[in-house]
Amino acid sequence: MVKRIAAVLAILALPTLLGVTISASVDDNARQGSFTVHEWGTFTSVAGPDGKTAQWLPLAGPTDLPCFVEQFQNRLFKDIGPIAADIQKNPIDYNKARTQLLGPIRMETPVLYFYSAKPESATVRVAFPKGFITEWYPSATLNQTPVRAGVLQKSKNTGATIVWKNVQVLPRESSVAFPQGSTASHYYSARETEANPVRVNDQNEKFLFYRGVGGFPVPVNVTVTDSGKIRIKYLAGKPHAILFESRGGKLGYTVLDTSKSEVVLDTPALTGNFDALRAELEAALVSQGLFAKEAAAMVKTWRDSWFEEGTRLFYIVPSAMVDEILPLTIQPKPANVARVFVGRVEVFTPSTINAVERAVYAKDKTVIATYGRFLGPILERVPDSQRASAVLDAAFKTYINQPGSCGK
Repeated sequence: MVKRIAAVLAILALPTLLGVTISASVDDNARQGSFTVHEWGTFTSVAGPDGKTAQWLPLAGPTDLPCFVEQFQNRLFKDIGPIAADIQKNPIDYNKARTQLLGPIRMETPVLYFYSAKPESATVRVAFPKGFITEWYPSATLNQTPVRAGVLQKSKNTGATIVWKNVQVLPRESSVAFPQGSTASHYYSARETEANPVRVNDQNEKFLFYRGVGGFPVPVNVTVTDSGKIRIKYLAGKPHAILFESRGGKLGYTVLDTSKSEVVLDTPALTGNFDALRAELEAALVSQGLFAKEAAAMVKTWRDSWFEEGTRLFYIVPSAMVDEILPLTIQPKPANVARVFVGRVEVFTPSTINAVERAVYAKDKTVIATYGRFLGPILERVPDSQRASAVLDAAFKTYINQPGSCGK
């Protein structure tokens, strides 16, 4: 897969805020007497033919974030030794990373919510030693080794940290103006909770937000058998998991029996409905420690992506793994902390591969856009021929070369 993507990458290069007043009220489920922090996020990966995480372009395609969200710019260090100097060769900026930075994991939209009955001032630090932090808001101090194509396959520690100093946790009843971009974005759905507003450097928000690209393995192995069945092995823990499929506007899902270390399933029958699936997912998130409105906000944030055409596995990332991947330090120390991450594994069944191949030959831009950022690894599953390679690679280049639009 990397070989074909590398051939495509060789020819690619890319290059007004409004005030919205939102008033916070008291969440019936929030603990009002103590300083509480909740976090949710998503680790998105692609299952390779062997079930291990495949390399892909997690930043490819137009961004789904508002323009006010900040993006990394490489920081080059002076007066360092020759070994350390090697990591500074050929750094790539954010726009180049969209078309060049291969990695197995897209860390999507972790958000940190704060709850307190009185105003608080806190310092928040998140480390990401096996990845790069690529976007965030409000303003923060970011440190990491320079971002380079291929570095995630080689580096044992990127040194990535993001620090928000003097985070002002405002009273819940505060009526403050949050930034609003000029285009729609599912970013805003994450505000639909009863968390306290926060202020950092005169920037107001309902949470602390960050994203990244990682190089760590996931705790499940997902393969497609020769007969089209899905084999799922649990490599760490027994996470709550759901196998999902959407085809032609219909959906189906199967809640997995995680008491077994391995299961083999048919793809779900397309007889499900979104309301039942949403309830299933929200219940799983609440059982792990999120408040009900946080769980609803998370599902709403990702509704247009999680439930799009295709087959994928959702699982709750073991909490110990979250803490290892993203060490979190907050001062003063909260009385209560909950961190709930959903793993998303894209699974390419024969139905997906055939649909993409047909759509590309028919120049069906709607279907091509649906699979967008996953086109690269899907191409590796299409039977190889000179004509197929030319047509499919052209479709892939067209997608990842789209200019950023600051939101959907």
